[in-house]
Amino acid sequence: MEKNSKSQSRRKFIRNGVRASLLLSLGAVSLSALKKVSGDGYVWQIDPFKCTQCGRCATECVLNPSAVKCIHAFDLCGYCDLCGGYLKPDANSQSTAAENQLCPTAAIERRFIEEPYFEYHIDEDLCIGCAKCVAGCTSFGNGSMHLQIMHHICVDCNECSIARVCPSDAISRVKASEAYNVKGDFTNKPEA
Repeated sequence: MEKNSKSQSRRKFIRNGVRASLLLSLGAVSLSALKKVSGDGYVWQIDPFKCTQCGRCATECVLNPSAVKCIHAFDLCGYCDLCGGYLKPDANSQSTAAENQLCPTAAIERRFIEEPYFEYHIDEDLCIGCAKCVAGCTSFGNGSMHLQIMHHICVDCNECSIARVCPSDAISRVKASEAYNVKGDFTNKPEA
């Protein structure tokens, strides 16, 4: 009886060991396949034509501040004398005073070109991706300011919390070769 019990216990031990080995092998193969799909060739991207400037990119990213930053398409900019992406549209007097500016972190630098035109540069370190300037530019200008996920900052977690809450399905997984979907061309292109 005792010999039979030892034999059963031994068979059970071997069977459990084989199962554990199979599960580990299957897990390793799955992880390897997942890395091939996500690591080498796919990244998250924002379609600026679908984006509704809701501001969730600033709060839902796993990073703080968000890996989403505003970019400015210089070739599309109308160089408005009262920039809707920079100045609050309902301000009593339009000036560069802090109370008239939309950006909560002062990430937009306004540089004078010639009367009455300015050009805009985004300080990536200060930008939080709140989309206030993007909404202003889209409402009162031609939408040359828009958001993009910066791939040199994004951790490519493959579980993008922004994509899950984006109300316009503007964030999707694309090939790394198509990483930035920008409006027109822009000179401050981040390095891939």
